[in-house]
Amino acid sequence: MRSALSRGLSWLAAALVGAVYGVAATIAHSYTLGPVPVGLILGTVACAALLVALRALTGDRWAALAAGIGMLGMLLAISQRGPGGSVVVPNTALGNIWMYLAAGIVVLVVMWPDMARLRALSASAAGAGRDGARSS
Repeated sequence: MRSALSRGLSWLAAALVGAVYGVAATIAHSYTLGPVPVGLILGTVACAALLVALRALTGDRWAALAAGIGMLGMLLAISQRGPGGSVVVPNTALGNIWMYLAAGIVVLVVMWPDMARLRALSASAAGAGRDGARSS
């Protein structure tokens, strides 16, 4: 069992990495090559890959949530009108798609069931079923 300090520091690191990915993907989301939204596609793949990797490698949905909060926090922070009046995420269809898509990825990865726990439960249920059949 990891200590509370190491878990807290890993969550902080995950939030910082998520913030970096969120800024990069938010800035790049509006890049299109003709009709293809290349920036949106690459930003989506990068953010999803980060969250899935954190969830898979740490086995901790809280680390993925911390990265997602960092990601969405920076997305919302840089989406506001800046001091010079500039807006990184304009109120366009592409901007709205990016905001909802990023939030959906975070929710999907964090809420995905823990497959290792499900496999362990089904294996124990299958073992109990076999033991019950042998004893009768």
